Amino acid sequence: MSSSPAGRAVRLAEIRDTPLDVDEVVKVLDDDASGGLTLFVGRVRDHDHGKGVTGLTYDAHPSALDRLVEVCERVAEQFQVNGVAAVHRTGDLAIGDIAVVVATTSGHRGDAFAASRALIDTLKDEVPIWKHQRFTDGTDEWVGAP
Repeated sequence: MSSSPAGRAVRLAEIRDTPLDVDEVVKVLDDDASGGLTLFVGRVRDHDHGKGVTGLTYDAHPSALDRLVEVCERVAEQFQVNGVAAVHRTGDLAIGDIAVVVATTSGHRGDAFAASRALIDTLKDEVPIWKHQRFTDGTDEWVGAP
């Protein structure tokens, strides 16, 4: 990661094929200057667009980690935050598994809420990670694939 102030605010940016740990994200953002920590946990749900989901697989482009770091650094530059963290899962996930964890810390809650919202929305829009959903009716669908 970079040595810029925004880069130092980025405490964790990873893509993993192992289960994600919310406590890890909270711990890496711990500091005495932050009065607010806003956390978003994205989980695999059992439905999508009226169809039952049995599970899914996430695949990441080789550039995905670099893009994730860029997104984290941009959020750190745009918002008054002390820390930024984002971890996304790849591989096969079951219903209820954690797919993504993003969090930011700031001196004030409003900044942390705004930064975390921007972080998850920008991650979903710009980081090339694709979801392959499997449905209860035997069909499947790729989401976010080019």
